[in-house]
Amino acid sequence: MRKRVYLSENRVNFKFTQTPTDFIVDEVPLYEFKGKGKYLILHIKKVEFTTWDMVAVFAEFLDINAQKIGYAGLKDKHATTTQYISVDAKYEKSLKKFHNKNIKILSMIQHDRAIRMGDLKGNKFTVNLQEITNIEAGQIEKIARATAKNGLPNYFGYQRFGRDNDSIKQAKEMIAGDLHIADNKVKNFLISIYQSKFFNEWLRERVITSREENEKKFLLLDGDVYLAGESKLITPKIMPTKDFLSHKTIPTGLLCGRDVFRARDAARVIEVKYDDEFLQEKGHRRVALIYPEDIKCQYIKKETKLRMSFTLPKGSYATVFIEAIAGKNYTA
Repeated sequence: MRKRVYLSENRVNFKFTQTPTDFIVDEVPLYEFKGKGKYLILHIKKVEFTTWDMVAVFAEFLDINAQKIGYAGLKDKHATTTQYISVDAKYEKSLKKFHNKNIKILSMIQHDRAIRMGDLKGNKFTVNLQEITNIEAGQIEKIARATAKNGLPNYFGYQRFGRDNDSIKQAKEMIAGDLHIADNKVKNFLISIYQSKFFNEWLRERVITSREENEKKFLLLDGDVYLAGESKLITPKIMPTKDFLSHKTIPTGLLCGRDVFRARDAARVIEVKYDDEFLQEKGHRRVALIYPEDIKCQYIKKETKLRMSFTLPKGSYATVFIEAIAGKNYTA
Protein backbone atom coordinates (compact mmCIF):
# COMPACT_ATOMS: atom_id res chain seq x y z
CA MET A 1 0.00 0.00 0.00
CA ARG A 2 1.32 3.43 -0.92
CA LYS A 3 2.38 5.98 1.67
CA ARG A 4 -0.27 8.13 3.33
CA VAL A 5 0.57 11.79 2.68
CA TYR A 6 -0.67 14.86 4.54
CA LEU A 7 -1.46 18.46 3.73
CA SER A 8 1.53 19.85 5.62
CA GLU A 9 5.01 18.36 5.46
CA ASN A 10 5.83 18.28 9.17
CA ARG A 11 9.03 16.78 10.51
CA VAL A 12 9.13 16.39 14.29
CA ASN A 13 11.24 13.60 15.72
CA PHE A 14 9.83 11.59 18.59
CA LYS A 15 9.36 7.98 19.59
CA PHE A 16 5.87 6.52 19.50
CA THR A 17 5.02 2.92 20.31
CA GLN A 18 1.49 1.62 20.51
CA THR A 19 1.48 -0.10 23.91
CA PRO A 20 -1.11 -0.41 26.71
CA THR A 21 0.69 2.27 28.75
CA ASP A 22 1.26 4.70 25.88
CA PHE A 23 -1.99 4.32 23.95
CA ILE A 24 -5.29 4.67 25.81
CA VAL A 25 -8.71 4.78 24.11
CA ASP A 26 -12.02 5.62 25.78
CA GLU A 27 -15.20 5.16 23.78
CA VAL A 28 -17.71 8.02 23.90
CA PRO A 29 -21.24 6.54 23.69
CA LEU A 30 -23.83 7.89 21.29
CA TYR A 31 -26.56 8.21 23.89
CA GLU A 32 -27.29 7.89 27.60
CA PHE A 33 -28.41 4.50 28.84
CA LYS A 34 -31.87 4.48 30.42
CA GLY A 35 -31.31 2.20 33.42
CA LYS A 36 -34.13 -0.17 32.46
CA GLY A 37 -34.87 -2.52 29.60
CA LYS A 38 -34.26 -6.04 28.39
CA TYR A 39 -30.60 -5.46 27.53
CA LEU A 40 -27.60 -5.11 29.81
CA ILE A 41 -24.91 -2.58 28.86
CA LEU A 42 -21.44 -3.44 30.10
CA HIS A 43 -18.73 -0.78 30.31
CA ILE A 44 -15.56 -2.78 29.67
CA LYS A 45 -11.88 -2.04 30.21
CA LYS A 46 -9.53 -4.34 28.34
CA VAL A 47 -5.77 -4.60 27.85
CA GLU A 48 -3.99 -6.29 24.91
CA PHE A 49 -7.27 -7.67 23.54
CA THR A 50 -9.02 -6.93 20.27
CA THR A 51 -12.76 -6.31 20.47
CA TRP A 52 -13.38 -9.67 18.79
CA ASP A 53 -11.10 -11.45 21.31
CA MET A 54 -13.02 -9.81 24.14
CA VAL A 55 -16.40 -10.72 22.64
CA ALA A 56 -15.23 -14.33 22.27
CA VAL A 57 -14.32 -14.45 25.98
CA PHE A 58 -17.78 -13.25 27.01
CA ALA A 59 -19.48 -15.58 24.53
CA GLU A 60 -17.64 -18.55 26.03
CA PHE A 61 -18.33 -17.43 29.61
CA LEU A 62 -22.08 -17.01 28.94
CA ASP A 63 -22.24 -20.00 26.57
CA ILE A 64 -23.89 -17.96 23.81
CA ASN A 65 -23.19 -17.20 20.15
CA ALA A 66 -20.80 -14.25 19.77
CA GLN A 67 -23.31 -12.59 17.43
CA LYS A 68 -25.62 -12.16 20.44
CA ILE A 69 -23.15 -9.62 21.87
CA GLY A 70 -23.48 -6.07 20.57
CA TYR A 71 -20.65 -3.56 20.24
CA ALA A 72 -20.30 -0.14 18.63
CA GLY A 73 -16.79 -0.26 17.20
CA LEU A 74 -13.54 -2.19 16.98
CA LYS A 75 -10.78 -1.15 19.36
CA ASP A 76 -7.03 -1.64 19.07
CA LYS A 77 -5.32 -4.67 20.59
CA HIS A 78 -2.05 -3.02 21.60
CA ALA A 79 -3.68 -0.51 23.92
CA THR A 80 -5.70 0.00 27.06
CA THR A 81 -9.25 0.61 25.89
CA THR A 82 -12.72 1.08 27.32
CA GLN A 83 -15.88 0.40 25.35
CA TYR A 84 -19.51 -0.63 25.75
CA ILE A 85 -21.08 -3.96 24.84
CA SER A 86 -24.63 -5.29 25.22
CA VAL A 87 -26.06 -8.69 26.18
CA ASP A 88 -29.44 -9.97 27.31
CA ALA A 89 -30.27 -8.59 30.76
CA LYS A 90 -30.90 -12.10 32.07
CA TYR A 91 -27.12 -12.59 32.33
CA GLU A 92 -26.61 -9.84 34.93
CA LYS A 93 -26.31 -12.25 37.87
CA SER A 94 -23.87 -14.52 36.02
CA LEU A 95 -21.69 -11.60 34.96
CA LYS A 96 -21.11 -10.59 38.58
CA LYS A 97 -18.92 -13.71 38.78
CA PHE A 98 -16.93 -12.85 35.64
CA HIS A 99 -13.15 -12.61 36.04
CA ASN A 100 -10.38 -12.20 33.49
CA LYS A 101 -6.95 -10.65 34.08
CA ASN A 102 -7.14 -8.65 30.82
CA ILE A 103 -10.81 -7.68 30.93
CA LYS A 104 -12.64 -5.79 33.66
CA ILE A 105 -16.32 -4.90 33.87
CA LEU A 106 -16.36 -1.29 35.10
CA SER A 107 -20.14 -0.99 35.37
CA MET A 108 -23.43 -2.50 34.23
CA ILE A 109 -26.70 -0.75 33.40
CA GLN A 110 -29.90 -1.85 31.68
CA HIS A 111 -31.16 -0.34 28.43
CA ASP A 112 -34.09 -0.86 26.05
CA ARG A 113 -32.02 -1.76 22.96
CA ALA A 114 -28.86 -3.58 22.03
CA ILE A 115 -25.73 -1.72 20.98
CA ARG A 116 -25.18 -1.79 17.23
CA MET A 117 -22.12 -1.10 15.12
CA GLY A 118 -21.68 2.67 14.84
CA ASP A 119 -23.51 3.52 18.07
CA LEU A 120 -20.81 5.88 19.36
CA LYS A 121 -20.00 9.58 19.09
CA GLY A 122 -16.27 9.09 18.91
CA ASN A 123 -13.25 8.16 20.96
CA LYS A 124 -11.03 10.02 23.37
CA PHE A 125 -7.35 9.16 23.01
CA THR A 126 -4.45 9.65 25.40
CA VAL A 127 -1.02 8.96 23.91
CA ASN A 128 2.55 9.34 25.14
CA LEU A 129 5.16 10.67 22.72
CA GLN A 130 8.67 9.90 23.95
CA GLU A 131 12.17 11.38 23.68
CA ILE A 132 10.99 14.95 23.22
CA THR A 133 12.58 18.25 24.19
CA ASN A 134 10.61 21.17 25.57
CA ILE A 135 10.96 22.97 22.22
CA GLU A 136 9.72 19.92 20.29
CA ALA A 137 6.75 19.65 22.66
CA GLY A 138 5.79 23.20 21.73
CA GLN A 139 6.16 22.40 18.02
CA ILE A 140 3.92 19.36 18.36
CA GLU A 141 1.19 21.31 20.12
CA LYS A 142 1.36 24.03 17.46
CA ILE A 143 1.05 21.48 14.63
CA ALA A 144 -1.78 19.65 16.41
CA ARG A 145 -3.83 22.82 16.83
CA ALA A 146 -3.21 23.92 13.24
CA THR A 147 -4.35 20.50 12.04
CA ALA A 148 -7.48 20.79 14.19
CA LYS A 149 -8.25 24.10 12.47
CA ASN A 150 -7.43 23.15 8.87
CA GLY A 151 -8.51 19.52 8.94
CA LEU A 152 -6.81 16.13 9.11
CA PRO A 153 -7.10 13.80 6.09
CA ASN A 154 -9.35 11.03 7.32
CA TYR A 155 -7.31 8.04 6.18
CA PHE A 156 -7.97 4.55 7.43
CA GLY A 157 -4.97 3.77 9.64
CA TYR A 158 -2.57 0.88 9.27
CA GLN A 159 -4.55 -1.14 11.84
CA ARG A 160 -7.37 -1.45 9.29
CA PHE A 161 -5.37 -3.65 6.96
CA GLY A 162 -3.49 -6.07 9.20
CA ARG A 163 0.10 -7.18 8.98
CA ASP A 164 1.50 -7.35 5.46
CA ASN A 165 -1.93 -6.32 4.12
CA ASP A 166 -3.18 -9.89 4.67
CA SER A 167 -6.74 -8.64 5.25
CA ILE A 168 -6.79 -6.94 1.83
CA LYS A 169 -5.72 -10.22 0.22
CA GLN A 170 -8.52 -12.09 2.00
CA ALA A 171 -11.06 -9.44 1.00
CA LYS A 172 -10.11 -9.65 -2.69
CA GLU A 173 -10.25 -13.46 -2.61
CA MET A 174 -13.69 -13.37 -0.99
CA ILE A 175 -15.09 -10.85 -3.49
CA ALA A 176 -13.68 -12.90 -6.38
CA GLY A 177 -15.44 -16.00 -5.00
CA ASP A 178 -12.23 -17.83 -4.12
CA LEU A 179 -12.74 -17.64 -0.35
CA HIS A 180 -15.92 -18.49 1.54
CA ILE A 181 -16.64 -16.65 4.79
CA ALA A 182 -19.57 -17.93 6.86
CA ASP A 183 -19.54 -15.35 9.65
CA ASN A 184 -21.45 -12.25 8.49
CA LYS A 185 -19.50 -9.88 10.76
CA VAL A 186 -16.19 -11.11 9.33
CA LYS A 187 -17.59 -10.95 5.80
CA ASN A 188 -18.77 -7.37 6.28
CA PHE A 189 -15.44 -6.43 7.84
CA LEU A 190 -13.51 -7.76 4.83
CA ILE A 191 -15.81 -5.88 2.45
CA SER A 192 -15.13 -2.69 4.40
CA ILE A 193 -11.38 -3.29 4.12
CA TYR A 194 -11.72 -3.57 0.33
CA GLN A 195 -13.64 -0.28 0.27
CA SER A 196 -11.13 1.32 2.64
CA LYS A 197 -8.19 0.63 0.36
CA PHE A 198 -9.87 2.45 -2.54
CA PHE A 199 -10.80 5.35 -0.26
CA ASN A 200 -7.22 5.78 0.99
CA GLU A 201 -5.88 5.80 -2.57
CA TRP A 202 -8.47 8.41 -3.60
CA LEU A 203 -7.70 10.60 -0.58
CA ARG A 204 -3.97 10.35 -1.25
CA GLU A 205 -4.45 11.78 -4.75
CA ARG A 206 -6.70 14.56 -3.47
CA VAL A 207 -4.15 15.53 -0.81
CA ILE A 208 -1.29 15.57 -3.32
CA THR A 209 -3.38 17.75 -5.66
CA SER A 210 -4.17 20.10 -2.77
CA ARG A 211 -0.49 20.44 -1.85
CA GLU A 212 0.48 21.19 -5.43
CA GLU A 213 -2.39 23.48 -6.42
CA ASN A 214 -3.88 25.02 -3.27
CA GLU A 215 -1.02 25.96 -0.94
CA LYS A 216 -1.40 22.77 1.12
CA LYS A 217 -5.05 23.43 1.95
CA PHE A 218 -7.66 20.91 0.88
CA LEU A 219 -8.80 21.76 -2.64
CA LEU A 220 -12.53 21.60 -3.32
CA LEU A 221 -13.60 20.47 -6.78
CA ASP A 222 -16.74 20.94 -8.84
CA GLY A 223 -19.01 17.98 -8.25
CA ASP A 224 -17.77 17.12 -4.77
CA VAL A 225 -20.27 15.49 -2.43
CA TYR A 226 -20.44 17.19 0.97
CA LEU A 227 -21.77 16.15 4.33
CA ALA A 228 -23.96 18.93 5.70
CA GLY A 229 -25.00 18.38 9.31
CA GLU A 230 -24.95 14.84 10.70
CA SER A 231 -26.32 12.87 7.77
CA LYS A 232 -27.35 15.04 4.79
CA LEU A 233 -25.30 14.67 1.59
CA ILE A 234 -25.33 17.52 -0.92
CA THR A 235 -23.75 18.38 -4.28
CA PRO A 236 -24.14 22.17 -4.48
CA LYS A 237 -23.86 23.99 -7.79
CA ILE A 238 -21.59 26.57 -6.14
CA MET A 239 -18.76 25.30 -3.95
CA PRO A 240 -19.64 26.04 -0.28
CA THR A 241 -16.28 27.64 0.59
CA LYS A 242 -17.59 29.67 3.52
CA ASP A 243 -19.39 26.71 5.10
CA PHE A 244 -16.34 24.53 4.46
CA LEU A 245 -14.04 26.94 6.30
CA SER A 246 -16.44 26.98 9.27
CA HIS A 247 -16.65 23.15 9.19
CA LYS A 248 -20.39 23.22 8.47
CA THR A 249 -19.93 21.20 5.29
CA ILE A 250 -17.21 18.60 4.79
CA PRO A 251 -16.16 17.00 1.49
CA THR A 252 -16.60 13.23 1.35
CA GLY A 253 -14.98 10.34 -0.46
CA LEU A 254 -16.50 7.18 -1.86
CA LEU A 255 -16.67 3.80 -0.18
CA CYS A 256 -17.62 1.98 -3.37
CA GLY A 257 -20.70 -0.19 -3.72
CA ARG A 258 -24.35 0.00 -4.74
CA ASP A 259 -26.93 2.67 -3.88
CA VAL A 260 -24.43 5.38 -3.01
CA PHE A 261 -24.20 9.06 -3.95
CA ARG A 262 -21.32 9.47 -6.42
CA ALA A 263 -19.42 12.65 -7.26
CA ARG A 264 -19.80 14.55 -10.52
CA ASP A 265 -17.76 16.66 -12.93
CA ALA A 266 -14.13 17.32 -11.93
CA ALA A 267 -14.47 15.44 -8.64
CA ARG A 268 -15.75 12.35 -10.44
CA VAL A 269 -12.76 12.33 -12.80
CA ILE A 270 -10.57 11.45 -9.82
CA GLU A 271 -13.14 9.38 -7.94
CA VAL A 272 -13.88 7.01 -10.81
CA LYS A 273 -10.29 5.71 -10.67
CA TYR A 274 -10.98 4.34 -7.19
CA ASP A 275 -14.48 2.98 -7.75
CA ASP A 276 -15.69 -0.59 -8.19
CA GLU A 277 -19.14 -0.14 -9.71
CA PHE A 278 -19.71 -3.91 -9.81
CA LEU A 279 -19.41 -4.42 -6.05
CA GLN A 280 -22.82 -5.63 -4.87
CA GLU A 281 -22.50 -4.60 -1.22
CA LYS A 282 -23.91 -1.24 -0.19
CA GLY A 283 -21.64 1.76 -0.64
CA HIS A 284 -21.21 4.77 1.62
CA ARG A 285 -19.56 8.21 1.79
CA ARG A 286 -16.82 8.97 4.31
CA VAL A 287 -15.71 12.46 5.25
CA ALA A 288 -12.38 13.36 3.70
CA LEU A 289 -11.35 15.56 6.63
CA ILE A 290 -11.85 15.45 10.38
CA TYR A 291 -11.18 18.08 13.02
CA PRO A 292 -9.59 16.83 16.27
CA GLU A 293 -11.12 18.36 19.40
CA ASP A 294 -10.29 18.80 23.10
CA ILE A 295 -6.54 18.82 22.47
CA LYS A 296 -4.50 18.89 25.68
CA CYS A 297 -0.72 18.62 25.94
CA GLN A 298 1.32 17.99 29.08
CA TYR A 299 5.10 17.97 28.85
CA ILE A 300 6.83 15.83 31.46
CA LYS A 301 10.39 17.13 31.45
CA LYS A 302 11.82 14.50 33.79
CA GLU A 303 10.70 11.73 31.42
CA THR A 304 11.21 13.73 28.18
CA LYS A 305 7.65 12.78 27.36
CA LEU A 306 4.63 14.61 25.98
CA ARG A 307 1.25 13.30 27.06
CA MET A 308 -1.33 14.38 24.52
CA SER A 309 -5.08 13.80 24.65
CA PHE A 310 -7.70 14.56 22.00
CA THR A 311 -11.08 13.42 20.75
CA LEU A 312 -11.83 12.14 17.25
CA PRO A 313 -15.14 11.25 15.60
CA LYS A 314 -16.05 7.60 15.20
CA GLY A 315 -14.24 5.66 12.51
CA SER A 316 -11.14 7.87 12.67
CA TYR A 317 -7.63 6.85 13.70
CA ALA A 318 -5.42 8.46 16.33
CA THR A 319 -2.34 7.04 14.61
CA VAL A 320 -3.24 9.05 11.49
CA PHE A 321 -3.15 12.22 13.62
CA ILE A 322 0.23 11.20 15.04
CA GLU A 323 1.52 10.45 11.53
CA ALA A 324 0.51 13.94 10.39
CA ILE A 325 2.50 15.45 13.27
CA ALA A 326 5.54 13.24 12.81
CA GLY A 327 5.60 13.45 9.01
CA LYS A 328 5.97 9.68 8.59
CA ASN A 329 3.86 6.53 8.36
CA TYR A 330 3.61 3.83 11.01
CA THR A 331 3.03 0.13 10.36
CA ALA A 332 1.50 -2.82 12.17
